[in-house]
Amino acid sequence: MTLFFSDPEFHTALAAELPGNSRRELPGIGWLSGHDLSQTPHLAFARQTLPQAIETQAASINAWADRLIDAVASILPDDQPWHLHFWPEYGEGRAGLHRCELIRTAMRERMKKRRRHLLRSLNEEEMPFTPTTSLVQCFLTSPEAGWLSVSIAPRPHELRAILSPFNRGFIPWAEDKAAPSRAFGKVIESEMRLGRQIAAGETVVDLGASPGSWSYVALQRGARVTAIDRSELREDLMRNPRLHFETADAFKYKPPQTVDWLICDVIAAPQRSIDLLLEWLRERRMRHFIVTIKFKGDDEYSLLSQLKQLAPPLCSDFRLTRLHANKNEVCAFGSSRAKA
Repeated sequence: MTLFFSDPEFHTALAAELPGNSRRELPGIGWLSGHDLSQTPHLAFARQTLPQAIETQAASINAWADRLIDAVASILPDDQPWHLHFWPEYGEGRAGLHRCELIRTAMRERMKKRRRHLLRSLNEEEMPFTPTTSLVQCFLTSPEAGWLSVSIAPRPHELRAILSPFNRGFIPWAEDKAAPSRAFGKVIESEMRLGRQIAAGETVVDLGASPGSWSYVALQRGARVTAIDRSELREDLMRNPRLHFETADAFKYKPPQTVDWLICDVIAAPQRSIDLLLEWLRERRMRHFIVTIKFKGDDEYSLLSQLKQLAPPLCSDFRLTRLHANKNEVCAFGSSRAKA
């Protein structure tokens, strides 16, 4: 079985995305599905995925440590990195977190004595998966019970569209009080999930740019930005020599040549944003992209099915996720397929 996490307010939206009817709800957590992941689904409302999840129990801290070591000792590839995501899904306060910390410490102490090669390969840094990365996930539903998932390389990399390298799929809010608004956090989070940042010297088109939070990030990185909107950006951004502003319709603008990044947080009906992204992908106007798709009501989520079907063949990497920084919206981000 595969377990798909979701945020409580989007629990129903995730259920509608799951293929087939072989699913069972875990209240407050997500959905168990019989999907074998032979073809990776694009699930915009899945916070995290636990492939081949199994329900498990252990009576004590040391028993949990032994359970985790036994689950990976004979199957993790030698001398290849692996990550451990471990968290509580019960209670309030720090009791669950404290128990997870104690279990992790006990596991490390045991590996020092009899599984040193596992300890040497354990990577504590949260970073995008490579083809050699394995992932072990475990969460507790009570002090003595939980769920365990082990994904052996290269599966985490293959499933990167639905499997987050961040514990529980959670990325803390980005903070920058100098940004025009908190919307800049969507760019930061998309880059972190993608494992690629807007870089100095790259060309960026920002559609619907005002008041300028997304252009702000690109300019901070040293990129050259063409900002398109009916209204100007914040005054200090308008003075930046690497910003070119055009008063124009974001949905009609076409760059004179291929740009490195399309970024778009325009307020529009979801179908218009979907059509815009597909047009840019078909015309190969950009190498990488971050595009927000905003909703007014729950009945519009089904529009994403068109994007899930048509965008992936046009991309070398395609992600569709409701970011932590999103409200009633999702972000499509990734890289377009190079011209033949």
